Amino acid sequence: MMENRSTDVRSTDVRSVGYGRPHQDGAVLDLFTTWVHRTPDAPALIDGERVHSYAELDRLADRVAGALRGKVGPGDLLGVCLGHSVSLVAVTLAAAKLGAVHLPLGPRPGERRLRAVAEQLRPACLVGEPDLLPPGGERLPLDLPTEGVVAALTPGEQVRVPVGTHYAVLTSGSTGTPKAVAVTEPALGALLHWYRELTGLGPGGRHSLLIGVAFDPHLQELWAGLTSGAALVVAPEAVRWDSGALTDWWREAGITVSVLPTPLAEPVLGRPWPTGLALRHLTIGGDRLRRAPGPDVTATVHNAYGPAEATVATTVHTMAPGGDHGAGAPPIGLPIPGAVVLVTDEDGRPVRRGVAGELRIGGRGLAAGYLDPELTARRFVGAPEGVDGTDRVYRTGDRVVMRADGVLEFHGRLDDQVKVSGVRIEPAEVEAAFERDPRVRRAVVAAEQAPTGGVRLLAFVQLETAAGTGAEAGGGAGAESGAGIAVREGVGTGADPARLLDAVRPWLPEQAVPSAVRLVDRYPLDANGKVDRAALLAAEPAQPLGEEGDTPAERTVLKLCRELIGRADLGLADNFLASGGNSLAAARLLEALQSEYGIRLRAPLVLRQPDLRAVARLVEERVTALTATA
Repeated sequence: MMENRSTDVRSTDVRSVGYGRPHQDGAVLDLFTTWVHRTPDAPALIDGERVHSYAELDRLADRVAGALRGKVGPGDLLGVCLGHSVSLVAVTLAAAKLGAVHLPLGPRPGERRLRAVAEQLRPACLVGEPDLLPPGGERLPLDLPTEGVVAALTPGEQVRVPVGTHYAVLTSGSTGTPKAVAVTEPALGALLHWYRELTGLGPGGRHSLLIGVAFDPHLQELWAGLTSGAALVVAPEAVRWDSGALTDWWREAGITVSVLPTPLAEPVLGRPWPTGLALRHLTIGGDRLRRAPGPDVTATVHNAYGPAEATVATTVHTMAPGGDHGAGAPPIGLPIPGAVVLVTDEDGRPVRRGVAGELRIGGRGLAAGYLDPELTARRFVGAPEGVDGTDRVYRTGDRVVMRADGVLEFHGRLDDQVKVSGVRIEPAEVEAAFERDPRVRRAVVAAEQAPTGGVRLLAFVQLETAAGTGAEAGGGAGAESGAGIAVREGVGTGADPARLLDAVRPWLPEQAVPSAVRLVDRYPLDANGKVDRAALLAAEPAQPLGEEGDTPAERTVLKLCRELIGRADLGLADNFLASGGNSLAAARLLEALQSEYGIRLRAPLVLRQPDLRAVARLVEERVTALTATA
């Protein structure tokens, strides 16, 4: 088993300290160049019917690097606003050739969010479509297959980047501004060496290019393909919503190695494993995995854990095909090569095995820090006495237990940070987005369990018009929580919830947009004088049941959507996305409809329907067609 090969003999320590086996350094750009010379005509990127060879990718990257040379250099931030495509890969390679720091932002980062990044991090260059990029500065057209892509150059001084940084990635920030994590090339190279060894990825293999571009596992899958001699295969948009479409695509594209976010992986593991797949290795990460693979799964499944601050992956639990992996949530496993993990008490001292505490991470994969020295000093701290292999550790804020055998079990978060659809969200960042609105005096965001077992965010907003009461928060420290709280819908006011949500969407990723907004006159306080989020949630008014529908399909669609979105008041005239639905809810809706009716619907078709009545009508049409052909 991989776990036994990944850990050091020092696991006999009774303290909660674990060491990965010795790591091996690995090159990044140099390995790609090696494959360019060794197998120039081999497929490097496959996007539908278009196949790009290693030599062709190298030429594209050289053209981009040539256009930017002298304007973007070593240590400069190069922000990339592109989706999965040959242009994205070419610009990523060009950044490495220039020695620039790749900052992946995704194809639709949001106008205001992108502007905030441009103003606060001041990247030397932003690459994307002209209408997307902030105004001002020199613009250079780039010779890429994606027409119209330009490089927008930012004059003036930029934020200092730690020496040796290969890429920077944004994570949710408690200050209301995303945190930028700086990762060095040696850290990425060591990760890729382990991953190639774990999966056996090499010439003739095909690795999916599927993870959202703004998230750090995307860098793992992209560079894993380019440094192994294998081919990257761009996933169609539909597979990110539909587990059935995903597995069909795996088969048709001949995917041998893939990475999936946990919310998409769980439905795949929850259905019968498809036949005829070439898939050998599936790595899952991003959230707590609640389902182990069944005995029919023919791929080796790796449950990986790791924050961006430790270069994508820190621990892994490997589950071989056909094994009995138990019914509970799989553990997050043992440290990968070069990683040091320890479970500590509040004072940072390792606890005994079997005792819960905060997970701290050190070792080869540790990031250089944030592009904010003060934040780096708070989260990256000195290693405790007696811990070898690292002089500093990152405080994850995750609550874990190290078993007697050294395997780590994940037990949740220690702070207010939550995960929604597999993405880490700081409520404070969401609150800050609301408070940019001049109509808003203050916002408090709380997370609650949705009926389906996931997490949804609720925003409790105090408007400037309510400030005249002089009540910033109610009750006073130690007062009865929730007493006299007025939580209301606010529809018809000058700032109703729908308008407030529309104002924050450009600032936030999809998963961070709250499901609902409630207006409050004041906030309850707990005994410590802090806003009592539990009291706010307890005062949440019961949602009135909407209409029940006239047909079985309408009633089923309403029931499923109410459960998935967490709103009992949904009606047939409501639009799925506008009512708080997101990509994860859509994927689960498709799964539920297939389970209920035996029909396969595609996410784009469902999401184009104007309201839930139209979705129900679509279901009825497919059921009728299925019955007619039976």
